[in-house]
Amino acid sequence: MKVIERYIMRRALVVFLAALVWTLAIVWTTQVLAKIDLVTDSGQSSLTFFEVAALILPSIIPIVVPFAVVVAVAQTLSVMNSDSELAVVNAAGASRWTIVRPIMLLALAASVFSFAVDNGIDPYARQKNRALVAASHADLLSLIIQEGTFRKIEDGLFLQIGERLPDNRLGGIFVADSREEGVNLVYYAKTGSIIERGGEKVLMMNDGVIHRKTLTGDLSVIRFTSYAFDMSAFMAAASEVTLLPKDQTTQYLLHPNPNDKNYQQIPLEYRAELNQRFSEWTYSIVFALIALAVAGDARSHREARVNPLITAISVSLFVRWLGFFAASKADEVPQYAYMVYGVPIAASAVAIWFIVSNRTLELPVAWADWMTNFATRIGDSWNALKLRMSGRGTSGQGVS
Repeated sequence: MKVIERYIMRRALVVFLAALVWTLAIVWTTQVLAKIDLVTDSGQSSLTFFEVAALILPSIIPIVVPFAVVVAVAQTLSVMNSDSELAVVNAAGASRWTIVRPIMLLALAASVFSFAVDNGIDPYARQKNRALVAASHADLLSLIIQEGTFRKIEDGLFLQIGERLPDNRLGGIFVADSREEGVNLVYYAKTGSIIERGGEKVLMMNDGVIHRKTLTGDLSVIRFTSYAFDMSAFMAAASEVTLLPKDQTTQYLLHPNPNDKNYQQIPLEYRAELNQRFSEWTYSIVFALIALAVAGDARSHREARVNPLITAISVSLFVRWLGFFAASKADEVPQYAYMVYGVPIAASAVAIWFIVSNRTLELPVAWADWMTNFATRIGDSWNALKLRMSGRGTSGQGVS
């Protein structure tokens, strides 16, 4: 590899790593916030929460990596063009391959990384994640031993423990059960304990009452000396791990179990997931080609209508949206599987044509003018709003 090629590779790699880290951090944070109820509702430790949060990363890496590539390539080449480095490279007689080769090597490495994560690490991380969530939901003791707080056991079932007593007994038990349609049951017991009866866990409540209220307003109160509240049914359901097509390994998707009930119900989703995994890794190469078509040649600053980074990201977003659209439709219509592979192939062919023919891929002039005018109108409106608000503040001070 020539010196100039190593120089381009090094600059693009630095920007790629920076874009990847920051983009991953933003997307990962939004995904993690949706899992915060694992701690607040299920009473799990922060260690379990961070373990679940870490297992989310492999699922977002294949989506983020291609965009980090397009940002790195477009930004690197745009800065080199602004500093007249691309013009110097062309004037020195270097072929365009001098710029294309290091960029494509970076894109190829990113594609291999995405493929390894998508087909090797992500399925096992998803399975581990589902197992942790199921275990946290089925951990009955962790739900009820915390005193003085309401805990949602499942939809329509809430439980509160007033205090813990010696000998593993519980005091001040309150249960609200609205799982049966049209009937609300409220249990209150002075004491109780968790016991096993026939291999099933039961909440045995002592010295309490049951309030039963129907939609018609009828209210009945039943006093009991002891009452067994069966918890095993929902615990078994909560602990059961159901694996979706996205959670299965690639080997399983290639040869699914014919007796798998989930596969029998939705066989197209298994095939669609396999097609998506075999096509998703190519987007790093596709986006690199798009960035090269947009910013890979030296040009005068007077010719630049829109920042190459904006153009490259806009075109990449459109191409990726087409890929997501095809993948979502392939779950129902098998013919869309051709589009899943056709989108990256067609986008690559168009970008290669621009590169080979020494043309620049850019947004139409009308689009660029519209974007510029739109941004100007927003700026003018914002400035007018600030002036209006400052005028109101001044007049308000004068009146007072």
